[in-house]
Amino acid sequence: MVTAIVLAAGQGSRFRAEAGADQDKLLADCVGVDGVTRPVIEQVLVSLPECIVERWLVTSPDRLAVIRLAKAYGCEVLLLDSPGMGDSIAAAVAASGEADGWLVVLGDMPFIQSSTLERVIDAVQDDGVSVPVQAGKYGHPVAFGRALGPQLMALSGDRGAKPLFSQAVVRQVHVEDPGVLWDVDVPQMLSFSTD
Repeated sequence: MVTAIVLAAGQGSRFRAEAGADQDKLLADCVGVDGVTRPVIEQVLVSLPECIVERWLVTSPDRLAVIRLAKAYGCEVLLLDSPGMGDSIAAAVAASGEADGWLVVLGDMPFIQSSTLERVIDAVQDDGVSVPVQAGKYGHPVAFGRALGPQLMALSGDRGAKPLFSQAVVRQVHVEDPGVLWDVDVPQMLSFSTD
């Protein structure tokens, strides 16, 4: 079984710079692909396919509302004081133990279709990486096979897992899903449009 790792430890400083220091982008309301208004992080959790039983969410200890939502959607919560993406991935892979692979999902990408997540999971193999491709560009989420566990646990700081692409077989999953390229870095990105 592939384990989902939802990264929700970043500080969202660009968003806060525009929306206000007390505004957490993960809790900002947006209209999801299903037309329902929910906080950004909840849209991400709603889109996780039912086939993903093992779910981990990495966040900072002070994000109580994010922690509550994660638990409501069946996630194990890993509290981390580092906003670094590499630190988050390494800690979650280590905590999740035996898995057939890991699907790394960004907590600020609320507009990805569930079917895309399923296709990325289906494409991953033990020694490989699978990544959605929209309009010729690599997007998220990215799945990593079981054999890459040691390299994932060795990540640190703010660098994500992109360096692993050169060490593995990369399978491109071509999708018609603009959500794979859409992250909420600033308040204007809360309104999803495919234009």
